Amino acid sequence: PIMLSAESLKQIDFELAKYPKEHNRSAIMGALRIAQVELGYLSVETIDYVAEYVGIPAAQALEVATFYNMYDLHPVGTHKITVCTNLPCALRGGMAAGEYLKEKLGIGFGETTKDGKFTLVEGECMGACGDAPVLILNNHKMCSFMTKDAIDQKLAEWSAS
Repeated sequence: PIMLSAESLKQIDFELAKYPKEHNRSAIMGALRIAQVELGYLSVETIDYVAEYVGIPAAQALEVATFYNMYDLHPVGTHKITVCTNLPCALRGGMAAGEYLKEKLGIGFGETTKDGKFTLVEGECMGACGDAPVLILNNHKMCSFMTKDAIDQKLAEWSAS
């Protein structure tokens, strides 16, 4: 059965076109990202489907999906907030930002609020140490200089959407 929309399959075809046929495996990261954007997370069935579509063994796709933390293997909230707690961010308030978010949302890292709006995740370096503390929203939108006031503002904005 087809698990993804025609638009998502078209996007995966675009990823596949970037590589010679014998290197289809190189498109798996993009293909998994596209599937996750459409479906919200990657079930084992989705990973298997994407692997078959790309033309690689399911085990190789599963290795990628379980290695990188941007892939969600279980449902997450509408707003997945990843807090960088790597050393440079931690030294500039990343740990405090994480603790503040835990307090504000009433959840710990790896948990989702009861209303399904927010999932909080601890992340590694996001390559923006000078902007610490840094959050990533839904793996795509970086938020820099996340003081308590900035976090309150973002939570209000995200709660309204």
